[in-house]
Amino acid sequence: QVQLVESGGGLVQPGGSLRLSCVVSGLTFSIYTMSWYRQAPGKERELVGTITSTGGSTNYADSVKGRFTISRDNAKNTVYLQMNRLKPEDTAVYYCKAGFLRTVYWGQGTQVTVSS
Repeated sequence: QVQLVESGGGLVQPGGSLRLSCVVSGLTFSIYTMSWYRQAPGKERELVGTITSTGGSTNYADSVKGRFTISRDNAKNTVYLQMNRLKPEDTAVYYCKAGFLRTVYWGQGTQVTVSS
């Protein structure tokens, strides 16, 4: 079956960095557009950024542009989210999503808490 497993979350101080990983199995990873979303308490899930199937193009929410970077390794079926200069408002559960045409799969999420 299809599995998306996020890891790398945790507690970090403001200004710090974290790298999230999402390992995917059960599908042809290299054809899927991969995205990272986040959901803070009491808020709707929001798109953080997306990377195309080949990794040739990325786009980001304005709130993270210049601080976060999405990359992927198709040989390892893994997508990454490098988060730098973290702010308290980045605190949320982070989810990866795989999308191809109308087919979508979600991971279970990993908690990121930015606090001193």
